[in-house]
Amino acid sequence: MRCPFCGSEDSQVKDSRPAEDGAAIRRRRICPDCGGRFTTFERVQLRELMVLKKTGRKAPFDREKLMRSFEIALRKRPVERERIERAVSGIVRRLESSGESEIASEEIGLQVLEALKALDDVAFVRYASVYRDFSYAEDFEKVMAELSAKIARDPGA
Repeated sequence: MRCPFCGSEDSQVKDSRPAEDGAAIRRRRICPDCGGRFTTFERVQLRELMVLKKTGRKAPFDREKLMRSFEIALRKRPVERERIERAVSGIVRRLESSGESEIASEEIGLQVLEALKALDDVAFVRYASVYRDFSYAEDFEKVMAELSAKIARDPGA
């Protein structure tokens, strides 16, 4: 693994442990050349996924971009990092095991909405406002009505 500090091609693993409920391995590394310490994560990748954008363009699936979407929606919300990691890992697992190598961006967006609805209502509304391209206050009112109906059906949600 290349050192991110000095670019050396050699680094040593000092510690390895399971991460993300066993779905990844977290490795602490040290560079023998500059002494820099850094962490890497190793994950199983079942297949190479491509995202089919609304424009018709294709792009490689990027787990980090998915994670950033969650982090932006959940900014300043009381949700543990581990729950976010589990939600992201669950979406990635479902996408990889779907049997499809090309996934529509809309499908990924719907899965993110579903996961955010389970994690935090405010984050759900934030993400929905961008995903559904809200233009008017009424758009927010519709989503709030959906959430109110959900709470009325399941007060513990």
